Amino acid sequence: MTHPVAHLLAGLTGTYLAMGAVFAMVFVARGVDRIDPMARGAGWGFRALIVPGSVLLWPLLLVRWAAGSMSPPVETNAHRRLARRRG
Repeated sequence: MTHPVAHLLAGLTGTYLAMGAVFAMVFVARGVDRIDPMARGAGWGFRALIVPGSVLLWPLLLVRWAAGSMSPPVETNAHRRLARRRG
């Protein structure tokens, strides 16, 4: 890998993580209650535990928060499709 490409990748990674850190602070304080009803009333211990995942998965969480989704997404895999056909 060339020097400029390494710098570009490092810069993009840093930007992604910085945006994720900003998003995580807002999401942990306000957004988690809106997309997960079970998180309502959770203490700061729980919220501190979800910060790393929120930093890394911020695009997915942002989409779910913006959509106002209150339930977890339904997993679709070969086993579930087969069970639906038989059921």
